[in-house]
Amino acid sequence: MANLQIKGIDEELYQKLKQLSADENRSVSQQVLFLIRRSLAQKRRGKQDNTAAQTLLFLAGSWEDPRTAEEIVDDIKSTRRSSRKLSEGF
Repeated sequence: MANLQIKGIDEELYQKLKQLSADENRSVSQQVLFLIRRSLAQKRRGKQDNTAAQTLLFLAGSWEDPRTAEEIVDDIKSTRRSSRKLSEGF
């Protein structure tokens, strides 16, 4: 197995890498390998994966509805049913 030494990493970049490694429960070496593999895989596919936040933003509001917000809220409220469990207890 080959070894790789990286020289000239500024302290700020290294601290960010250490924090990312800790956040993802990896050693710095494991994190560097993960990032390299992911980057190379993305280049082969010709696209970049979205982050979890980007995916969430894409999915939020991804449906269309011609009704106004008030009409949607009224529809939701009108279909609610009272439950005896709440008034009688569990």
